[in-house]
Amino acid sequence: MTAMVPVAAKKDFVRWFLKRYKLKRRECVWILNYLLSHEQLLQNVHFTDEAHYCPRAMVMSTTGSESIPFRFYKGNLMTADAEKSFHDLRLHPDDKMYIQLNFSNSHTCPEYASVREENPFLPDYLQVSEGDREIAEKLLEESAALMTVDMLMKRVDEALDTNDKERFIALSALLNDMKVSKN
Repeated sequence: MTAMVPVAAKKDFVRWFLKRYKLKRRECVWILNYLLSHEQLLQNVHFTDEAHYCPRAMVMSTTGSESIPFRFYKGNLMTADAEKSFHDLRLHPDDKMYIQLNFSNSHTCPEYASVREENPFLPDYLQVSEGDREIAEKLLEESAALMTVDMLMKRVDEALDTNDKERFIALSALLNDMKVSKN
C-alpha cells in the first residue's frame, strides 16, 4: 500500500468533494460529514478503487455516475442500508474502512488522486504487473521525449524564420544533446 494520506488532506478532499458533487443517497452526505468531524475515524479511512474486495468498505456514487447509489461491505455481507454502515462505523472506529467514490472523471481528477490509495485486497489478476508498469513508464518517457524533440524543432524553425542566430545555435545544441543521449 502507498504511504498513508494525512487526515488534513482527506478532510480537504471530502470538503472539496461535497461542495462539487451531489450524491445519489443523502445518507452518504451524512456519513462523509460525520467523518469530517471525527479525525480518528478519518485516520482509518482509505479512499480506493474496487472497494468491494476490501473486508470493510463503502461505495458511494454521485448523481452524474451510472454506478450503484450505495453499498456497504463487511466480510461476506453486503447491504444497501446506509444506516447499518453508519452504525458499524460508529461502533468500530479503530477498524479500517475503505471508501470508493464513483463520480464522473474520477480517474483523471487530481483532487481524488491525492487521497486515493492502492487497494491492498485487489486480486492479483486485476493488478498491473511490474512488466506492464515498466512498459507503460517506457512508453511515457518515449512520448515525452518525442514531444520535446518536436517542440524544439518548431522553435529551431522559428529561430531560423526570425534570423535569431543565438537562439538557433542554443536550440540546435539542445536538440543534438537529446539525440546523443537517446543513443
